[in-house]
Amino acid sequence: MNLVYTSEQIAFRDAIRAFLASCWDRGRAKDAAFVDQFRIFAVEAGYIYRAVPKVYGGAEQEPDVVRAQIIREEFGKVRAPLEVPGNGVALLVPTLLEWGTAAQKEMFIEPTVRGRFRWAQGYSEPGAGSDLASLSSRATLEPDGWRINGQKIWTTLAQDATHMFALLRTEPDAPKHQGISYILLDMKQPGVTVRPIKQINGDSEFCEVFLDDAHAPADWLVGPRGRGWEVSRSTLKHERNHIGSAARTMPMFHSLVRLAERRELHGRPAIEHASIRNALVTIEGYLQSQLWAGYFQQTLSGRGEHPGVLGLVNKLTTTNLFHRIAALAAEIIGDDALKSPKLNGDRGGDERWVNQMLGSLGQAISGGTSNIQRNIISERGLGLPRDGKEP
Repeated sequence: MNLVYTSEQIAFRDAIRAFLASCWDRGRAKDAAFVDQFRIFAVEAGYIYRAVPKVYGGAEQEPDVVRAQIIREEFGKVRAPLEVPGNGVALLVPTLLEWGTAAQKEMFIEPTVRGRFRWAQGYSEPGAGSDLASLSSRATLEPDGWRINGQKIWTTLAQDATHMFALLRTEPDAPKHQGISYILLDMKQPGVTVRPIKQINGDSEFCEVFLDDAHAPADWLVGPRGRGWEVSRSTLKHERNHIGSAARTMPMFHSLVRLAERRELHGRPAIEHASIRNALVTIEGYLQSQLWAGYFQQTLSGRGEHPGVLGLVNKLTTTNLFHRIAALAAEIIGDDALKSPKLNGDRGGDERWVNQMLGSLGQAISGGTSNIQRNIISERGLGLPRDGKEP
């Protein structure tokens, strides 16, 4: 992989900057109509929904991992919105493009990229977290479709979701990895109950979802029946790529640097203290490692080559970065880090770093716990013995 930008890539970056200068107004970031129109312009320019065909509302661009990363970097610098946030665009749409029928793509992709459909991910259960294949929620095929019963937990933003993509056991007598199907369902129906879970920072981002004779049409099955585990690997791959992206951590680091320039420690700007500068340099080193590892991972994927455990490594790096950034921010803001984050408002002040610090604790769990990631890396990537077993 060439680590030097070509003249064409530099020109592409300049074109993005010009586009953002003319079309994006950060002061109107909370104006929903303005943001929607900006996304339309960004699609027309080929900057977002690049992998989505035009017939489904996308830009339909040729895969180019470096261009994609340049777009994320430049949009991130000015806090311009990329794709509609959430599980639908980041996780389900790529899965449907790979596994969905023509009817499913037509029915679900465009409303998802336009933000009309909001998706919850129905994976984890009270008895099936890291060992996801132990899930027990069941879907039974009846003449009018699937009848679904069970419980999901840690379901992100389920209270706002219109739909769910779920792993459900359809063949109870099959081996646990082979009796699972990937099914879509409407969240706004009788038989679906959502109970938000209060978090340490006062938010309720995660939920319990109870499925009591919920219904899904028979043709909302994605991929072959009983091969949902295989389909879900595609979704988890996209989830870990999403979590492990430098596009998420780079803007946080830039905000941290600005915080260090603005806040004072012992009568002078925090950034003038050697310990703070050393910590910032260490974080930036991790960021650069994450950035180029991400380039390499995407390059391999673009060639059709399997990146191995690199996605898991990047996810672990992101977890580490979240912790380091939050810890350094807490050191810089001092006693303010002891305050509870505001439960109302946009948390635009320094209290947002308290929210970030508390939220970083969950980063080691979402998308697969860090210890499980380490086990997979050691066993599959390094060939070490399975956890708890002698060589």
